[in-house]
Amino acid sequence: MRIAGYIGGLLGLTLLMAMLLRADLPAMLLTMRSAGWPLWWLVPYRALYFLLYGVGWFYLLRPYDPEGRAGLGYLFWVTSVREAIDRLLPVASVGGGVVGVRLLRWRGLAAASVSATVIVEIVLTLIVSYAFTALGLLLFVELRAADAQYHRLLLAFLVSLPVPAATVLLLRYGSVFERLQKFLRPLVGEGALSEGAASLDREVRACLGRWRGLLLAGTLQFAALMVGSFEIWFALRLFGHPVDVGTALILESMTQAIRHLAFVVPAGLGVQEATLVLFGNALGISGELALAVSMAKRVREVLCGLPSLLSWQWLEGRRLRRVCS
Repeated sequence: MRIAGYIGGLLGLTLLMAMLLRADLPAMLLTMRSAGWPLWWLVPYRALYFLLYGVGWFYLLRPYDPEGRAGLGYLFWVTSVREAIDRLLPVASVGGGVVGVRLLRWRGLAAASVSATVIVEIVLTLIVSYAFTALGLLLFVELRAADAQYHRLLLAFLVSLPVPAATVLLLRYGSVFERLQKFLRPLVGEGALSEGAASLDREVRACLGRWRGLLLAGTLQFAALMVGSFEIWFALRLFGHPVDVGTALILESMTQAIRHLAFVVPAGLGVQEATLVLFGNALGISGELALAVSMAKRVREVLCGLPSLLSWQWLEGRRLRRVCS
């Protein structure tokens, strides 16, 4: 996975450099400067995204944390850390979930229970991303902007459509982790691994059976993706090229869809930019404008992510010093 991340990062960086070399960089930078200080509002606005995800995770955790040891404020912070890790580090969009489990273990919650909620939340994200992509594709047709890129993405969407359903069925009825443990048994032997795998399967099945919590968390995740569309709408408005809500939704949904498909590329480097340029052109948005929007989103990712990463590392350091002393 690490090698795949390095290769994906190199390819993404190459793609990004090729687009920047072909673009009118002075025009793009001038566009960025024309937005002025209101563009910085994208940074605090991202808190709404974290809050929606945090509330959904809070309700998935309620059966395992009736005392409220992991409160909504703490989950808000952990959600921001997970997002920062997945967006800024070469972890193929899975490292954030692992760290999330570790951070909730600090609050004394059982590993199997927390892991089950993270796994279910990731599956919900997959399902919600498909629904969001479907919305973008429908809007694309309504705007009569469908072209070759649209048809290729539609084909990929239809071919991969069984993936979310198959994933849910495997987790619900397939005892995935017990089966995985059988492959690992010759390497690690019997013991706690067997019990842990069986416990994790039970907790995942139980979590998937709580349909009200799933519906609430999924709805909040979908709302979070809709909220992300406002970034594009707001940035283009500041750049002097206002678009309607439908256009912003299309661009955000296509960007999220391609980034999920290219999950091995760290931070979607080059992938996000290429998607915005390709689909932006189909919607009457120039390449320089699309790259300026992507740059605004990149700056927001860094400014939101770095404080979360630094705070996490600071707490890790404190815990390490406490153990050593």
